[in-house]
Amino acid sequence: MQSPLVQDHISFSPFKLYESAAKTMRIYTEWLSGDRAWNIQVNPCLCYYHSLVNILQTQLGPGATVLGVVLSSDKTNISAMTGGRSAHPLLISLANISMEFRNKDSNNAYLLLALLPIPKFIHKKKAIRGMLDARLYHHCLDIILAPLKAAAQLGIMLVDPLGSLRWCFTPLALFIADTPEAQLISCVSGKTSPVTTANYKQFGDAFRHPPRTGVITLNTINKLHGSTNALQSLEKYKEAAKSHQLNGVQLPFWRDWTLSSDPSAFLNSEPLHHWHKQFWDHDVKWCIYMLGAAEIDFRFSVLRNHSGYRHFKEGISSLKQVTGREQRDIQRYIIVVIADAVPPRFLVAIRALLDFRYFAQSSVINEKVCKNINDALSLFHQHKEAILEAGARRGKKKKIDNWHIPKVELLQSVVSNIRLNGVACQWSADFTEHAHIRVVKEPARSGNNRLYETQICRYLDRLEKIRNFSLFTSIHEAGVQLGVVKPVAEEKEEEEETSLPEDFVVSTTLELLPFLWTSGYDDIGMTQIPNPDYFHMAELVRKGLSGLSRGSNQSSLQPPRTYQCAENVVYHLARDPSYSKKTIAEVAQLYDIPDLSAAIASYILRVSSDPTNSHIDSVGGRRRIYQNDLPVSHLQIWKKVRIQTSAYHYPHDKLAPHTVNAAPPSSVWPFGQFDSVIFNIDPSKKWPQSGLLGKLQV
Repeated sequence: MQSPLVQDHISFSPFKLYESAAKTMRIYTEWLSGDRAWNIQVNPCLCYYHSLVNILQTQLGPGATVLGVVLSSDKTNISAMTGGRSAHPLLISLANISMEFRNKDSNNAYLLLALLPIPKFIHKKKAIRGMLDARLYHHCLDIILAPLKAAAQLGIMLVDPLGSLRWCFTPLALFIADTPEAQLISCVSGKTSPVTTANYKQFGDAFRHPPRTGVITLNTINKLHGSTNALQSLEKYKEAAKSHQLNGVQLPFWRDWTLSSDPSAFLNSEPLHHWHKQFWDHDVKWCIYMLGAAEIDFRFSVLRNHSGYRHFKEGISSLKQVTGREQRDIQRYIIVVIADAVPPRFLVAIRALLDFRYFAQSSVINEKVCKNINDALSLFHQHKEAILEAGARRGKKKKIDNWHIPKVELLQSVVSNIRLNGVACQWSADFTEHAHIRVVKEPARSGNNRLYETQICRYLDRLEKIRNFSLFTSIHEAGVQLGVVKPVAEEKEEEEETSLPEDFVVSTTLELLPFLWTSGYDDIGMTQIPNPDYFHMAELVRKGLSGLSRGSNQSSLQPPRTYQCAENVVYHLARDPSYSKKTIAEVAQLYDIPDLSAAIASYILRVSSDPTNSHIDSVGGRRRIYQNDLPVSHLQIWKKVRIQTSAYHYPHDKLAPHTVNAAPPSSVWPFGQFDSVIFNIDPSKKWPQSGLLGKLQV
């Protein structure tokens, strides 16, 4: 929290965001934009915590700051090839940090809080061993999180990046976990929803069951404690707990955490396991059964290869280890692949689930999108019986005629979680599992394969000290400090001999970083290469600054390769063309474009008559003019072009560039390699308000 590098990316005030001043359309983004953060800070009477004895109301005093704690735990392998060693890391982060900064691994926003034990109990019954494992898990979290619980109840004074003291309270904002871990945290048995009161027979219902609040779970545990029969032995307690859909934990770690004793609130829908893995485990298996493994593999193999996406040249039915990225790539193709081979209602059900994931993974969601998410889920439930009627839902030996799928039931809670905790994409396990490499696997593999836990902690402790030392020595060498810039009159009154001039006091990370770079600061462990900013390069071209040779004011002979063709679109060409010098006739023959000469003449005529209109009004068709005497006789051809756009909701955020191919037929590509693109041929139509009106796809 006190690192100078997070100053521009951390907020301390909950907010409600609307599309207009009329406040008719609510928008959800970060955790601070959700109802939980607002209720904790602004309306604390709605937030309470439950103990085993009574219910206490909390009241945050004036000037209090809410710091939302984000936790994540999941077992991971740390030994390569042999050894079978695994670890159970507990990660921690802050929900107040922006999701863009927090989820970028090189920013080190997820820290290792503890390594949980992985015990091997000797009891002969597997169910009892599982109950003891769950109890130990909660007991360890009880010990580890005790300081955060105390801070959530009483508050603690902490320093922010500008050096100001803040009275902070630390409720549990989110616990990122997959389905088994979520059931372990909420203290429910295996065939029960961790966030609602639904059991396995109700997983396929088309409505959301009442939330499983902390009061319900703690009251049930109290009833078990009052039963003399249940307390006679572990076996009887486990049996009694199972009858109430509990896993046998007596003291949940969240029972006395102020403002955080409701698992249905801090257990959010997790996109990687609940959406994308659910697609691979169920949707794909249904489609494979309907088409047959050979047919679906053939259809995937003949799809055109697109740059940036995996091409499944051998199909998908035999894939074993599938990552989240591959699951997303398959989702992009699946509807086209199965469109003419399945019943219409089956196709509608699969498409509805894809629409659900598409809407729900947005980084900015308003109430209209929330309605679209619910409508897509309702559409799936209306047509899901077509999947059972086709016999596509199958086990290892026979078909299954029910919907006892926990992840289908968890989809009902997505919209309510978005309203409580902000958009769901920021709570994906993609980021925490990738952080395991940095905080667990790499430290473990740098040791001598003995005493993993000790060596991991020592490695991370030393790396953090080196990183902090490098940062603060660079700040000192740069002669700059991060703080609040005081007014001139106030500064003269408090001026001291050791104080720095006002010019060297900065209040943002953006102002601080140039000073650090000049002093040679290099963040330890930062290995990711940032996306190129073609918008900045295009701005230099527009100002005539990109072609200047180093050390002189004369323009270089190399022409610019980056141009901005629209408000939010820039294209970039490589330095050297694929074909440096070909006549127009040769290019027309190479790409099989008979009217290329006429198209060039028509474009030149239109642009010369109206230089402000650079829109392409048509592709192909009859030409108005045909000239043999063109101002050029030879062309330079690029087979690839890089296109970069900006985010719609955050125009200052530049998205990763995409490569568009336009390669002529060759021995590798007998029919050429061409990617589909959408052109805007009507300047008055703008996406997304106009949809595809005024657009042309080629």
